[in-house]
Amino acid sequence: MNVEATAPSSRLANKIALITGASRGIGAAVALRFAEEGAHVVLAARTIGGLEEVDDAIRSLGGSATLVPIDLRDFSKIDELAAALNDRYRRLDILVGNAGELGMLAPLAHIPPNLWTEVLELNLTSNWRLIRAMDPLLRAANAGRAIFVTSRAAHGFYAYWGPYAVSKAGLEMLVRIYAAEVAKTGVRANLIDPGIVGTRLRSRAFPGEDPSLLAVPESVANAFLELAASECTRNGELVTRPA
Repeated sequence: MNVEATAPSSRLANKIALITGASRGIGAAVALRFAEEGAHVVLAARTIGGLEEVDDAIRSLGGSATLVPIDLRDFSKIDELAAALNDRYRRLDILVGNAGELGMLAPLAHIPPNLWTEVLELNLTSNWRLIRAMDPLLRAANAGRAIFVTSRAAHGFYAYWGPYAVSKAGLEMLVRIYAAEVAKTGVRANLIDPGIVGTRLRSRAFPGEDPSLLAVPESVANAFLELAASECTRNGELVTRPA
C-alpha cells in the first residue's frame, strides 16, 4: 500500500494515524476527515463489517486505510499492533483513542463486577496500554499527536453513570500525566469532549431521544484535525465543544 498517495487536501499528507473505535460514529467520521487531508489511516475496531464500510468510503475519496479488527481489551493485541506499525512505518504520527463503552446506567451497588471491569478496561486501561505501546512510535514521528475522547460525565456527579464517568475521569488524569511526561518532546497529548453527538453510545444512554435533533459525528471531525496538526501547540488540554 502506498502511503505517499494523498487525497485532494494535504494538511496531514503522509501522516500515519491510528484511530480506535473507527467502525462507526465519531471514529469513522474522524477517519474520513483525516483521509481527506492525506493521512493513511489505521482503523481499529471489533466490527469487521463496519471497518470495511469505512474503508470503502475512504477509498472513494482517493485515500488509503489499513483495517485492524481488534478487541482492545485483549491487551496483548495492542502490543502486537505497535510492533506491526513499527515494522511497517517506524513511527506513528497520530493516535486517536476514541473507542468507548457506556456499560449500563444503574446504581453503583447494582453494577455487576464483570461489567465494571469491562468498561474500565476499554475506556481507561486500554488507553494506558495504547500509550505504553505507541509512545516510542509517537516520539519517532516529527510531531506525534495523541488525542483521547472524554465526556462531561467525568466532571459532573450524575447518578447511575458510575462505570462510564469513573473511567472518563481516570482517562483525563491519565492523559494529563502523559502530556506532562512528553512536554519536552515533540509529542503533544490532549483530550476532546465532542459534546452531544448522535452516536450509538448516546442512543443507548438516551433511547427516547430524537437523533435527528443531535449533531452528526461529521460535525466534530475538524476539532480532531486541529489537535492532530503538526502546528498544534496544545498539550494536556481539554478541548470542549458546545453541547
